[in-house]
Amino acid sequence: MTKTMTREAPAGPCPDQERTSASGPARRPGSRPSVLLSRAGVTAMLGLAALYTLLPMLWLLLSSTKSRQDLFATNGFAPGKDFALGDNLKHLFQVDDGIFLRWLLNTVLYAGVGSLLATVFSVAAGYAFDKLDFPGKERLFSFVLLGVMVPGTAMAIPLYLIAAKAGLVNTFWGVFLPGLVFPFGVYLARVFSASYIPGEVLEAARVDGAGEFRTFCRIALPMIAPGFVTIFLFQFTQIWNSFFLPLVMLSDQDLFPVNLGLYVWYSSALSQGHPQDYLLAIVGSLVSVIPLIILFLMLQRFWKSGMTAGAVK
Repeated sequence: MTKTMTREAPAGPCPDQERTSASGPARRPGSRPSVLLSRAGVTAMLGLAALYTLLPMLWLLLSSTKSRQDLFATNGFAPGKDFALGDNLKHLFQVDDGIFLRWLLNTVLYAGVGSLLATVFSVAAGYAFDKLDFPGKERLFSFVLLGVMVPGTAMAIPLYLIAAKAGLVNTFWGVFLPGLVFPFGVYLARVFSASYIPGEVLEAARVDGAGEFRTFCRIALPMIAPGFVTIFLFQFTQIWNSFFLPLVMLSDQDLFPVNLGLYVWYSSALSQGHPQDYLLAIVGSLVSVIPLIILFLMLQRFWKSGMTAGAVK
């Protein structure tokens, strides 16, 4: 007795499956794509963020071109009757025997020299944490990460007490020396060292007889140049915008950074009723932003490559 075997033909794909394979996962009936996650929604959110960022700068630029009378008599985003930017800049650099220029030079020293030295120390420390073996390395790096989590304003009072013991209060060094310590830069330098510097290259240099210091200066440092620039920009911006530490540490106006000097003018305009100081604070704020913009434009190529390190293999 023979048993007839029948084979059923495979069922064809259902319409839902065809739609799934052609255009991705099928959506549930009645569901709609999120408006915020659509291309138009993302573009709108980015446009609002850009507008929020640029509006204060636009107000600052327009207000700096007005005379003192137009500043209080016109809308903040409307141009004044007279274009007084040249006169405002002339008055800014002449008031109090050119005190603003001194504040600007102080800030260049605090931020420029301080961030350069801080970057060198951070890159050297990050390289050592990544490529060298020494006792207690990971424990020490844990303290570095702890320093990253502590905000700078919380350290201002302890730094003031230490500076008072060392006799550095109301001196240049009282503001300059704390800027040389940058825990976040050490963390970034370790990440950049792991991404940019192959261990085989260092081993080849050691085999050729190069010492650790020469290997770092001649081989590792050029290879980590994008990370060096990125760390420098972070620390430069942080020191340039520093306010609370100089406020606590300094009382001599000749040592003020530009942020603290602008705050003095603004406070004078509010508390003592000096409207000319209010205009000085506005024009000085515009001038103080220009060095940051120039620096970012000059180092933009290195900064972009450093920020995208590790994004593409």
